[in-house]
Amino acid sequence: QVQLVESGGGLVQAGDSLRLSCAASGGTFSSYVMAWFRQAPGKERELVSFITWSGYSTYYADSVKGRFTISRDNAKKTVFLQMNSLKPEDTAVYSCAGRRIVNLRYEFWGRGTQVTVSS
Repeated sequence: QVQLVESGGGLVQAGDSLRLSCAASGGTFSSYVMAWFRQAPGKERELVSFITWSGYSTYYADSVKGRFTISRDNAKKTVFLQMNSLKPEDTAVYSCAGRRIVNLRYEFWGRGTQVTVSS
């Protein structure tokens, strides 16, 4: 069973940066597509970004494009989300998720880490 544990969230001011980490244990991390989702109070969960197993392909939601960068270290079984120029609307619980490439739905989920951006 794959376990994902996020860290790095916190309270920051608009314009600041944060780096989220998601450490995996179990499974074959290097073969998984890894993603970051976020959910703000009263809103649906949103896919923020994903990265393929090799790291060569990435996706970003329009709302974070140019400000967030996803990366991964397969040797350390960790995926990162560098968040720059944070805005109050980025406030949410950020969760990492993973799936095997043959699956369309994300199979493994972390519990999430809170990011709060004050104006």
